[in-house]
Amino acid sequence: MQIFVRVAEAGTFTAVADQLQVARSVVTRQIAALEKHLRVKLITRSTRSLTLTPAGAAYLEKCRVILNLVDAAEASLEEEKAVPRGRIRLGLPLSFGLQRLMPALLDFAKAQPHIELLMDFSDQHANLIEEGLDLSIRITADLQPGDIVRTLGRCRLLTLASPGYLSEHGTPTHPEQLRHHECLVYSMTAKSATWPFQLDGQVQAFPVRGRIQANNGLALVQAAAQGMGIALQPDFIAEPFLQRHEVVEILQPFQAPPLGIYAVLPSNRYIPHRVNVLMDHLADFLGKS
Repeated sequence: MQIFVRVAEAGTFTAVADQLQVARSVVTRQIAALEKHLRVKLITRSTRSLTLTPAGAAYLEKCRVILNLVDAAEASLEEEKAVPRGRIRLGLPLSFGLQRLMPALLDFAKAQPHIELLMDFSDQHANLIEEGLDLSIRITADLQPGDIVRTLGRCRLLTLASPGYLSEHGTPTHPEQLRHHECLVYSMTAKSATWPFQLDGQVQAFPVRGRIQANNGLALVQAAAQGMGIALQPDFIAEPFLQRHEVVEILQPFQAPPLGIYAVLPSNRYIPHRVNVLMDHLADFLGKS
């Protein structure tokens, strides 16, 4: 039943085999054995995709309920022992994960010797179900409909430029003036051609342009430090550069809306005790840092 649910959610036998670290044939045999036991076809296979039959779709919903109850029953026994254990597959944004969260995660690993941490660093938005993740840390101002999240903290967006750039090109005093400057654009989002700022209690989007774009904030702040333009990046990336006076903050009267730091969870699943313990640890750490 667990393998059937994984296959139905991932859409391929291969993805589930990779998650479980077994041969693809093991997964196909399990599904075939389940169909033989039930005496009904659950999945229609084609060369490119898998499709649930009507019976398979109905069975999937019942399986989810049953497996959630099994997880809850086993977890209640585990929680009584007060010793979190098991494996956590964790998705982390690259810069924030390395710069801010690694100390907390290493402390967690030392404090919880029975938990195995598998960390995947990427700035791409992960599909938790397809990639077999227990949770993913996401920094965003725009949650997607249907996202199941727990808020862990917040971070500020700062507008940054080097003293050399400002000396040569002038210092903008209003977000409208950014259109006349070289801006270093974060290219992961469709909204990358505008930057948001709060004016009179409302958020307004201002157009920006620039010949340098990247999907990593650290790269853009490094470019700003070299006098290549103006960057809008989170405080955790900017802090070391500000401390070394390689960049300065500008447009301080016009703050960008803060970003939320979220633990994103797979939908329709019981949250294991070990995952709750990790989220508590990260929320406590981010609340103090």
